[in-house]
Amino acid sequence: MSIRIEIDGVSVPTEENRVLVDVAADAGVYIPTLCYVRGKPCLGTCRVCSVRVNGTVVAACTVHVSDGMTVEVDEPETVDHRKALVELLFAEGNHNCPSCEKSGRCTLQAVGYEVDMVVSRYPYRFPQRERDHASERIWLERDRCIFCQRCVEFVRDETTGQKIFSISGRGAESRIEVDAERADAMPDEQIRYAVDICPVGAILEKGIGYDVPIGRRKYEVESVRDRAVGAGGGEVTPT
Repeated sequence: MSIRIEIDGVSVPTEENRVLVDVAADAGVYIPTLCYVRGKPCLGTCRVCSVRVNGTVVAACTVHVSDGMTVEVDEPETVDHRKALVELLFAEGNHNCPSCEKSGRCTLQAVGYEVDMVVSRYPYRFPQRERDHASERIWLERDRCIFCQRCVEFVRDETTGQKIFSISGRGAESRIEVDAERADAMPDEQIRYAVDICPVGAILEKGIGYDVPIGRRKYEVESVRDRAVGAGGGEVTPT
């Protein structure tokens, strides 16, 4: 059913029950995302897509639109709220962007630029996280993991449907895990998909490092804002 919602004072036609972050992108309104992938089930883990809907702060990837809904994306307090969430992600991990293999292709880095982050307002924790190199195919760099759970939910054994990645522990002791045996059986295209779907540099393909020249990397060619809006919702679905 055709409906209308209001985004930052502008009336937007759409269809009932569509995901708000997609509707906004289709209307040319950028809402940052890190865990959301268009066409995939909502995870709602990162919350950097927070907006005000009818006066209440919610994650835009979790909201299905309804007629008459009022959405505020650029409201100053909410803008700062999104920025604070991005700053927390940088403070909670070890993100040395200049030396990271995924610099220029990292969605967290790109979103940091978009929200005008210079330095985190929160103290950096510098956690000690053990790398996992047991798999012959995948290098797991836990320092960079933001626990978005994309890899856990969207990368599975193509034969059995079982998960290849998981999260163990609780709270500050949580960490990403990889089933080395299943990872070693992954076809090349699935390895690349796992690397691409990770919004940071936590999942890397062994033997491949700085393989894209500076100036040709994803977010140097086009901003995350333009890619998201141009793709019609959320971040471009990894290929």
